[in-house]
Amino acid sequence: MSRFADVLGRLAATIEARKGADPSGSYTAQLLADPARAAKKLGEEAVETVIAAAQGDKAAIAAESADLIYHWLVALAAAGVSLDEVAAKLEAREGTSGLAEKAARKP
Repeated sequence: MSRFADVLGRLAATIEARKGADPSGSYTAQLLADPARAAKKLGEEAVETVIAAAQGDKAAIAAESADLIYHWLVALAAAGVSLDEVAAKLEAREGTSGLAEKAARKP
C-alpha cells in the first residue's frame, strides 16, 4: 500500500473517531456536527488549491491539497458516505473514457 493510502486511512479513522465528540474541543467534531459548514470549508479549500495550482507553487499545492483532502474526508463522514462507496464509483469507471463516462451521465 502506498504512503498516501496509509495516511488517508489513518486520517479517515481519526475523523470517524471524532463523530459524537464534544465540538467545543475538536475542530473536526465541529464540522461533523454541521454538514453545511463542512461543505463550505471543502469548497473554500478547493478554491485555494486551484489558486495554488494556477500559480504553479509546488509547496502551496501540496499544503492546500492536504487541507482539501482533510475537508473532503470530513464532508464525506458528515454525509455518511464511506471511502468504500467512493472506491466503488471509481472502480465502476475504470477502463471507461472520461468523455464517454461524462456523456453517459447526461440526461
